[in-house]
Amino acid sequence: MGFFLSLVIDGMLAGAIYALIALAFVVVYKASRMINFALGEWVMFGSRLTAGGLHGFGLGLIEAVMAACAGMVALAMLFNRLVLRRLVGSPLIALIMVTLGLGALMRGSGAVLFKGIPGDIALPIPSTTLIFGEVLVSSEKLVAAAVAAVCIAAVAWFFRRSRTGLALRAIADDQQVAMAVGIDVRTHFAITWALVGVISVIAGCLWSFVAGGGFGMALVGLKVFPIVIIGGLDSIAGTIVGAAIVGVLESLTAGYIDPLIGGGFGAVVSYLVLIAVLFIRPHGLFGHPAAARV
Repeated sequence: MGFFLSLVIDGMLAGAIYALIALAFVVVYKASRMINFALGEWVMFGSRLTAGGLHGFGLGLIEAVMAACAGMVALAMLFNRLVLRRLVGSPLIALIMVTLGLGALMRGSGAVLFKGIPGDIALPIPSTTLIFGEVLVSSEKLVAAAVAAVCIAAVAWFFRRSRTGLALRAIADDQQVAMAVGIDVRTHFAITWALVGVISVIAGCLWSFVAGGGFGMALVGLKVFPIVIIGGLDSIAGTIVGAAIVGVLESLTAGYIDPLIGGGFGAVVSYLVLIAVLFIRPHGLFGHPAAARV
């Protein structure tokens, strides 16, 4: 029983970080109905900028994170001004192809810009295992999950309570109506991508701390897509629930099934859950079909 509870708790803690990464996807979709297929590259780039500040310039952790956030916001502003502004009103496939191209560009340029810089990011906490009876809990994952939970709560508050969040929700419902009532769509798109940049830095740092950094982090985006679809593409609550489900299932699979059939099955269990959920609720657990006048 202790082994089972340890796996469940470990999966829940990993799910908190998954949820934060997935939030970067949901933020874009909630504001613009745009699907960002470069999510893994954004997270990778954010963590590499932080690692560059730590190992390349000798900055402290807080200074490196702030510098990385500034760099990602600058990248978001540049991407919004040079690319997205020209694609307002374009077909969805054009936006998808743009994010795919951006991801390839970030992977290639990152290998050049951060060559020779270690990818590890250490948080200033002791690396210990907490023991509660028969249950083992990693202190690093516990702290990382707590930071992720605070960030998720802050973003949820932003979308529900702030005027900017209300404007972004209005833009997502109908861009033309939002513009008609005086909402600056381009400015709010820029704010959305800037927020994605900051989330990517924090999520990338936490993921590097608990799972290791490097350019392979770009693949974390493949883990996140099932989460956002399971929960519902535009639902923050659904993202949290989907991340918890995937995190726990991955942990249990790695603990019980992988030793029997070989490693790797835990990496695909989320997609099996995704298929099952789509059969039952095609719009996800918390998603809703688009209302249409007939």
